[in-house]
Formats: sequence, C-alpha cells, structure tokens
Amino acid sequence: MGSSQTFRSLQNRNARLFFGGLLLSNVGSWLQSTAMSILVYRLTGKATDLGITVAMQFLPMLIFGAWAGAVADRRDKRRMCLLTQSLMTAQALLLGILDFAGLVTVPVVYALSLLLGFANAFDNPARRGLVVELVPPDDISNAMALNTAVMTGSRIFGPALAAALVGPLGTAWLFTINGISFVAVLASLMMINRNMMFSSPKAARGGTPVRDALRFVSGNRQLLSLHIVLVVVSTFAFNYSVSLPKLSAVRWGDDRWFGWVLSVLSVGSVAGSLYSASRKEASLKLFFGSVLILGVSGPMVAWAPSGWLAFVGAIPLGIGGAIFLSSFNGLVQQQSPADMRGRLLALSAVAFLGSTPIGGPVTGLIADWAGPEWSLAYGSLLSLLILVIVVYFLKTTSPNSKALVP
Repeated sequence: MGSSQTFRSLQNRNARLFFGGLLLSNVGSWLQSTAMSILVYRLTGKATDLGITVAMQFLPMLIFGAWAGAVADRRDKRRMCLLTQSLMTAQALLLGILDFAGLVTVPVVYALSLLLGFANAFDNPARRGLVVELVPPDDISNAMALNTAVMTGSRIFGPALAAALVGPLGTAWLFTINGISFVAVLASLMMINRNMMFSSPKAARGGTPVRDALRFVSGNRQLLSLHIVLVVVSTFAFNYSVSLPKLSAVRWGDDRWFGWVLSVLSVGSVAGSLYSASRKEASLKLFFGSVLILGVSGPMVAWAPSGWLAFVGAIPLGIGGAIFLSSFNGLVQQQSPADMRGRLLALSAVAFLGSTPIGGPVTGLIADWAGPEWSLAYGSLLSLLILVIVVYFLKTTSPNSKALVP
C-alpha cells in the first residue's frame, strides 16, 4: 500500500513515459554539469570563476523567468518543451565539438552557459507545468515529488560517471554524451498521448500576468513566507557546484571527490523525494523541518576531514534538500489556481535558480578568501537564521499558528 501510494502517478502512461525519458536525459545533464565545473576549476583553480559560470547559466532565469512562466501559461507546454529541450541538445553538442577542437576557454564556457540558461528559463515552467497536466488533480502533489525524485535521482549517476570517465575520456566526450542523451526526453515528449492529458486552461492574453501572480503570493501570508525562505536558502545554501570542487581539491585532496560526494548527496535526495511522494499532501511542518536538516548537515560536510566522512553528512543534506523542494512545490500547487500554475512555478524557479547569479559569485568569493569550508557552511547558518525568523513571524501573526508551524 505504501509503495503504491508513493508511485501512484506512474499509473498514468504519459507520466511513465515522460519521467523515464527525463531520468535518462538528466543523467547526461549532470554528467555535463559536473564535467564543466571540473574543467573550469582545472583551467583557473579559482572558485570565483566557478561562481561566474553558474551565474551565467542562471542569469536568464533571473531576468526572463517570471515572464517565461506567463508564456507557459498561454502555450502548449508539450510543444514548448520540445523546443527548449532541442535548444539544450544543440548547446551540449556545440560544447563538445569546441572541446574536441581545443577551442574551449573560460569565456567560451561563460557564453555557452548563458545559452543553456536561456533555454532553461523557458523550459523550467513549461516542463513542470507539463508534469501537472500528466496526472489527475488529486495526484499533482505526488507527481511534483516524483519529478523532484527524477531530477535528483539522475544526480546519483551523472556526477559519479563524470568522476569516473573524465580521466579516460576527457570532458569533450562527456559533453557529447549529454547531447545524445536528450534523445530520450525528446522521444518521450513525442510519444505522449495528448488525449490522456489533464490540460490546464490557458491564461487569457493581455493584462498583467506576472504582477497578478506576485499579488497572489504577497496576499497570502503562508505563501509569502514560503517564498522568503526559498529565496534565502536557494541563494546561499545550494551552490554545491561552486563550493564542492574547491573543497574536494583543497580539503580532501582530489577534485574528483566533487562527483562522488554529489552522487552520495543525491542518494539522500532520492530518499527525501520518495518520502515526500509517499505523503498524501505537503505540509508546512515538513517544509520547515527540511530547512532544519539542511542547516545542521551542511557544516558536517564542510568540515569533514575526508571525502569518505563527507558521505555521512551528504546523505541528510540530500534528504533535506529534496524534501525542501518537494514540499515547497506541493504547498504552492495545492493553493494555486489552475490558470496560474505556470507563473507560480516560474516564480519559484526564479527564486530557486534565478538567485544563483547572486549566490554563486558570493559563494566563490567566500571559498577563495575565507576558505572552502565556509563557502558551504555559511549558507546552512543563514538557512537556520531565516527559519527562526519566519517561524516566529507566523506564530505571532497567524490565528491558527499551532496548526501551521512546529
């Protein structure tokens, strides 16, 4: 019974097809992401340059993310995903070709990261909005949790494969393999039966769609609190591709520990995602509990004396991160009007991914000036601080505070 409850969304053929293709494709995406971080760090040896790389990748989300959500609410999300996934395929293959030709430099990586970020800015609300349309309304929270499980589950294999293959194959082949892996998700999108979808009504043209979504969030005390926590935690506590490469090289003696630790962290992420999926609904208590787990486990990884001991803290760090994202998405979707889902998903993506252009360079500077340990730990401490502030705010202002917060 528990297992069927956890995977109930997979009773839908369209969901099985899409999640299967997405899983294979995202293994390749994490393969490329890990290889790119290793490449940039080997070229410069500076975490600041890693921070700029991820800033370039997520800057389009910050600029276009909310508008992209409004576009997704007005368009066929499946067709939009076909376009964005095709653009990401081209980016990966171009990066591989340039690497094979010996033409990859840090500015080239910056430029192609910007291109990838532009495609991602539009893909994120369309893809997550499509997930909602693959299942009946009662299974939306479960589908969002399984979507997180797929995204984090692919991170188990991608970084580990990158760590194992970057030596014998080199980064160019890893970029090329990622380009080929997009065939899986493109094929799944083509095979979706549109007659079996639970399509959301398209938002009307005109008006002020982005401002309408902002007003909806700001007018709801609980949703506003959720987004404030999301902004702070995502800006400063999720910059693993910036903090871990230098932490691996300096503290643990080998930059390949980055891939291994990220994979173990992802094992925890899958466990956290499946736990969220097993619950009928997301809850505020679960959301706040996940922030507490993140705040405690981050320093455990940061000051682990070896890569092997870092695994001990990486498991709860992954669990906390997955529950954090799954419960946030579930809470938002449970309170979202059907014609506003794309915009609210886009706003959360702007908060989570669009904050990276700020948090990435800050984390890189801290790694280079204060030490790699603090580049990971400072985000955990800020997460605990915002948790205390928001819980206190809700307890003192909400009439049903005991039901809302721990």
